[in-house]
Amino acid sequence: MTEVWGSSEHREEETRRQTPGTPCWTSLLVHDLEAIKEFYGRLFGWTYYSPGPRQLGPYVRATLDGRDVAGIGELPPDRQLGGAWTTYLASDDADASAEWIHCSGGTVGVGPLATEEAGRLVLAADPAGASFGVWQGRPLWSADPGAVAAPGTPVWHELVTHDASVMLKFYRALFGYEAKASGDVESDTLTLHLDGRPVASVRGAGPTLRHPHWTTYFEVTDVDAAAARAVELGGAVVTGPRETTAGRTATVADPEGAVFTLLRTAGRPT
Repeated sequence: MTEVWGSSEHREEETRRQTPGTPCWTSLLVHDLEAIKEFYGRLFGWTYYSPGPRQLGPYVRATLDGRDVAGIGELPPDRQLGGAWTTYLASDDADASAEWIHCSGGTVGVGPLATEEAGRLVLAADPAGASFGVWQGRPLWSADPGAVAAPGTPVWHELVTHDASVMLKFYRALFGYEAKASGDVESDTLTLHLDGRPVASVRGAGPTLRHPHWTTYFEVTDVDAAAARAVELGGAVVTGPRETTAGRTATVADPEGAVFTLLRTAGRPT
């Protein structure tokens, strides 16, 4: 498990273009924007700004040390959808990606849509129902490639689905991933590679999984303390702190039920 931004030798190339299939952004739709801003601000130290008018409603970008790390938008009052973090995958042609998704058993819910950031986006779902985004345009991350991830920043993305190998076929045909079995022999997990580097993973959770989904991992300095803090702020612990091959993790939910994972990367300097 590594940072989605890649290593330093990719920096100049990724300023111009992101390899299709690379996780390139994460965003959240919520019912109470101000309350959720308060939650993540106090949990991760995020501050916020509005990038301007938005076709899809009120929207802010979360920042750390002046760098954009995530987006949060507010749902219309009549929308009763549950909140969920959405992983965006880079594309050279959002329109072609949307057409392929539609013709391959997925669902296109929004777009292709031109945005204020001089790009095009698609909101879609794979055949198992996991929502994800497609982004064509300039990189939205403003992180230092190759640097140790700062606490509060997204560092990994994982698809949790019924059967990893079945859903891999959909994503590999869309973006050409190379898949390798993870080092965790107790789980049905595949790591997705692009240009020889790991960028995301797919974990099979079995037929009892109710809602396949993409999950975002956020780096923290102390997983146990961050999980306890999330509860203090009105969230909940879904899976308690535990050791994994990637490091210590805990899966938590924010006050509106959006699930994400806290991670202290293995080998992170203390």
